[in-house]
Amino acid sequence: MKQAVNPYLLHYEYIPDGEPYVFNDRVYVYGSHDYYNGAVFCMGDYICYSAPINDLGNWRYEGVIYRKEEDPANKDGSMCLYAPDVTVGPDGRYYLYYVLDHLSVISVAVCDTPAGEYKFYGYVRYEDGTKLGDREGDEPQFDPAVLTEGDKTYLYSGFCGPGDKSRTGAMASVLGPDMLTIIEEPRLVAPGCMCDDIRDFVDHTFFEASSIRKCGDKYYFVYSSCVMHELCYAVSDSPLGPFSYGGVIVSNTDLHIDTYKPADMPGAAGANNHGSIVQIGEDWYIFYHRHTNDTWYSRQGCAEKISFDADGNIPQVEITSCGLNGGPLEARGIYPAYIACNLMAPGMDKYVSDGKAPKVMQDGGDGDRELSFVANVTDGSAVGFKYFEYSGVKKMKISARGYGDGEIEIRTSWDGEVLGKVKLKYTDIWESYETDVNIPDGVAALYLTYRGNGNVGIRDFEFI
Repeated sequence: MKQAVNPYLLHYEYIPDGEPYVFNDRVYVYGSHDYYNGAVFCMGDYICYSAPINDLGNWRYEGVIYRKEEDPANKDGSMCLYAPDVTVGPDGRYYLYYVLDHLSVISVAVCDTPAGEYKFYGYVRYEDGTKLGDREGDEPQFDPAVLTEGDKTYLYSGFCGPGDKSRTGAMASVLGPDMLTIIEEPRLVAPGCMCDDIRDFVDHTFFEASSIRKCGDKYYFVYSSCVMHELCYAVSDSPLGPFSYGGVIVSNTDLHIDTYKPADMPGAAGANNHGSIVQIGEDWYIFYHRHTNDTWYSRQGCAEKISFDADGNIPQVEITSCGLNGGPLEARGIYPAYIACNLMAPGMDKYVSDGKAPKVMQDGGDGDRELSFVANVTDGSAVGFKYFEYSGVKKMKISARGYGDGEIEIRTSWDGEVLGKVKLKYTDIWESYETDVNIPDGVAALYLTYRGNGNVGIRDFEFI
């Protein structure tokens, strides 16, 4: 068994918008497909990864499961495949729901296995044959989510940006057993920011990224709020609502979290978010994505363990480097710096693209397997990893490069005592620096803080 880290897939894979499901004792993740240094969101075909439910560090590439040219409206492949979702129909087959970036209708593909080659099946439509999204008064379709119970499939969709009064929020419809035909018409289940009645959603109104799960006798509608970086949830006794706002599950900036920093201080620069919750064995997890390369368009999947309180509420969880591991990572051996969960810098913005915060990037282009690393580490930047189980760690090595004249300080909290440091030199190749450290035994984070001039990168670190 391998230790599980964030991001949970290979460092050169960019699969955001993750919808996780357990089929036949394996976890399958369906999502969009970004490119490294991509020009826009979701440039690739749909691919799939899966892992055994008892070995969440061992992900298997299932291959391309659906090509963008499969859709009859996209024969030239000029449109992108946006965030999909999957459900098992009454016939036992697997149905893939998605939207193309330039259309406002929902397409459906089907397959006999979870990660085989899906084939185009049709478009979601009303009983008269009009496509959902084409009828006068329909809101444009976006980010479909699906849940099948018996002969009915509940379909959720929507996008609500500020300033657009034509969109009200997330809408839910009911499909019949053919998985295409609407038998109950769309109704509002979660209000957007321009809705006349935002109810108890207040500052966390619906923006995009619909997802639906059932836990016990409750339905959890997971979505990205109007601030984009957080995944929130709403709860109902019925799949069609009414839904009541529940709270924030995770933020890819770690805003609202005050366990290791001030609540209003970003732990990383984030942006849009999309994912869902899933039960794996006895535990529940939230899948979400982070941003790399200081851009919106190269996103990677991450996951964290969550819990439910006695009332069914989900407390917000920290972003970590060990989300699916079942506990802290072992403080021994070499770890790549790209598993950093905290990338902090003085004066940084909470959203990516301001150029101030450290960033995960890679040499080469999309698909190249050059090891990813943390770049843009400048004076006062802190690169953080949570959490490790320390036992007898007295020495560390840090591999760095770049034109910087300064030191990397080693801490177990971002503002804590310096427990060791290495002096860097100007170099355009990776150099390893060894130092003595005094890290107490027990569970704690690791923070590497740069003090000096210039701009450096960190490739990896080693506990000796």
